[in-house]
Amino acid sequence: MSQQLLHTLPTSRRHFFSAAGLGIGAAALSSLLDQPSARAAKSSDAAPGLTHFAPKAKRVIYLFQSGGPSQIDLFDYKPRLREWGGGELPGSVRRGQRLTGMTSGQASFPIAASKYKFAQHGQSGAWVSELLPHTSRIADRLCFVKSMFTEAINHDPAITFFQTGTQLAGRPSIGAWLSYGLGTQNLDLPAFVALVSQGTGNPNDQPLYDRLWGSGFLPTKYQGIKFRGSGEPVLHLSNPPGIDDSTRRRMLDDLSRLNQLQLDKYADPEIATRIAQYELAYRMQMSVPDLTNLADESASAIDMYGPEARKPGTFAANCLLARRLSERGVRFVELFHRGWDQHTKLPEQLPGQCRDTDQPAAALVTDLAQRGLLDETLVIWGGEFGRTVYCQGQLTPETYGRDHHPRCFTVWIAGGGIKPGLSFGQTDEHSYNVIENPVHVHDLHATLLHCLGIDHTQLTYFYQGRHHRLTDVHGKVVQEIVA
Repeated sequence: MSQQLLHTLPTSRRHFFSAAGLGIGAAALSSLLDQPSARAAKSSDAAPGLTHFAPKAKRVIYLFQSGGPSQIDLFDYKPRLREWGGGELPGSVRRGQRLTGMTSGQASFPIAASKYKFAQHGQSGAWVSELLPHTSRIADRLCFVKSMFTEAINHDPAITFFQTGTQLAGRPSIGAWLSYGLGTQNLDLPAFVALVSQGTGNPNDQPLYDRLWGSGFLPTKYQGIKFRGSGEPVLHLSNPPGIDDSTRRRMLDDLSRLNQLQLDKYADPEIATRIAQYELAYRMQMSVPDLTNLADESASAIDMYGPEARKPGTFAANCLLARRLSERGVRFVELFHRGWDQHTKLPEQLPGQCRDTDQPAAALVTDLAQRGLLDETLVIWGGEFGRTVYCQGQLTPETYGRDHHPRCFTVWIAGGGIKPGLSFGQTDEHSYNVIENPVHVHDLHATLLHCLGIDHTQLTYFYQGRHHRLTDVHGKVVQEIVA
């Protein structure tokens, strides 16, 4: 009987099942070290680095607008609301649908028409609000999906749903799924990076939690690495005081040997992750300073992103950093921008929020196109739900607010595998219900995976007795928007 078996027999059930996964643990370590055999291997889960068919995109930049941007004030033009403004929202439109606790007690639901002008732009004739002049100029590069809908009505479950495919915390994020399914294109940087910025629209907006870019039940090597907006971009990369590079290298080599002994004994994939993450952190000591050094960027390239592009931690600076990360092969970059939760004083808050994001987002798409990267990069802009047509609280001629609205909202997508210059789906005249080509969150996820060469029904991970996937048991590819 082997020493390994003798050691594991009297241990806990957890160690027994860990030992049973020895082959999977070894395969995971082989993948981490980028051995060719790992790239070619197939397992009962998924084969990192392998696609199910030829991909049209290689990477994703997700511009997540946390708080719920108002589709009525930005993209979903409803001219008849002007004549209906101030009147009661008909019960035939609301249909007794669920309301949040913030408006469920209102005696009246007055219609609040948008204060902003809309115009058609580009050859596609896309309707865009005056609040987004830069986005308007790239309308022909974008696909506006106006018929999105979701199930969650409050922020945290709705954001969690968009990030993980379920409203309950604990599942892998979409970036983790892609890291798991496609692997990395750059061994000196993480496959998945998260960036967070605070908008001017609502400084007290909903918090964001690290689990939104977590790996859930996937091995932790697939979780997103958060880059900070001030100080060191990534904590604990620098050598401690008194430690030089050669000392650090010797320490990591010794630590790796100790971890390898534990891996050989227990076959725990998390030990393999630990070995790889120490090595990645060592390599990032060189790659991250180079990434964040803008000396190789022209002044015109930086200025294209707007006046805040040189200020770390802003949405503009994060958009520029996202392009640089994508150039270097980072598979999934997600920018979380807070401040879109306009329950009151929308006309006071929304313009500033749009100024934060309009120019940088449009510059990112333009910059990628100019560098020949847009055809292989998916760029997504959108939040967790939309806003109600009725006013939350008191409606006055000067101001109004809007509550959460999961029944319909707009996202836009640009780049690899998506038809440009298209407005897809339609809502009713109150922007309250989808009446044509509904697109569920699971459908959006299935479509994005399709553009990356992944069959969403085949990207699975076995956990607690069954195979799980990002789209659970739902989702269909929206072929009408696929190029």
